Amino acid sequence: MEKSKVYFIKDITPENIIKAYEAVGKKLEGKVAVKMHSGEQGNQNYLRPEFVQDVVKHVNGTVVECNTAYEGARNSTEKHRKLIEEHEWNKYFPFDLLDAEGPDMELDIPNGKILKKNYVGKNLANYDSLLVLSHFKGHAMGGYGGALKQLSIGCASSAGKTLIHTAGKTDDQTKLFGNLPEQDHFLEAMADAASSVVDYFKGNAVYINVMKNISIDCDCDGNASAPCMKDIGILASLDPVAVDQACLDLVYNSTDPGKDKLIERIESLHGVHTVEAAAELGVGSREYELIDLDEM
Repeated sequence: MEKSKVYFIKDITPENIIKAYEAVGKKLEGKVAVKMHSGEQGNQNYLRPEFVQDVVKHVNGTVVECNTAYEGARNSTEKHRKLIEEHEWNKYFPFDLLDAEGPDMELDIPNGKILKKNYVGKNLANYDSLLVLSHFKGHAMGGYGGALKQLSIGCASSAGKTLIHTAGKTDDQTKLFGNLPEQDHFLEAMADAASSVVDYFKGNAVYINVMKNISIDCDCDGNASAPCMKDIGILASLDPVAVDQACLDLVYNSTDPGKDKLIERIESLHGVHTVEAAAELGVGSREYELIDLDEM
């Protein structure tokens, strides 16, 4: 079986995000959704709209996001739209809050380990292809956040996020924290949800992970820790499992002493299990070839 190709470039610039996208060799056609994290109020580490505007325009994309399932500035359409304006997302390009209005779109997961369905923002149906542009960092519940998290929790509506976080127990936001499951079941639910979005786009997707401002905390944390490692680079692939695995390997193989904090966060929450589960579901492969664009 041929290994998945993951393209790497060290210098993190707007131009190099486009270079990484072009290297993958997949031109996204039709109406392109660019899945990004809008950044919780107070977060300092998320990818800024001005930084990604060139690649969004390059693919003629619309940045898309969904509401959250927990307290904060993004858990209702009204509050989230206000934050989108404050963070100037709609200053540079079109922005679509996928679950601004219901009903959600339901995706079947016939072979899911935990979930048999996933709820995503209904506006996802308006797009032909998907660019998942992720900020790679730690995460307080998943261990780490990258392409698979963006596909799963990121594309899920508030109800869908609740269903994932409770490993299928409930989609009622008010019952979220009373139904948190065994950790591996949550991670497997994330993999299930990711698989449903991958299946939905039928190969019309590209995944880019940007390893900058690498904190142990997610962009959903309004009081996130400062970055614990130096920036590493940009990775791009047609395979979300491979691009996440490559990022994890770059962290483990780094000589940066700050990696210990991130590794502790990942391992304490068994973060790699999301990658394992997604690979078992056929979402992608953990076996990859890392191609350094700086050497080409």
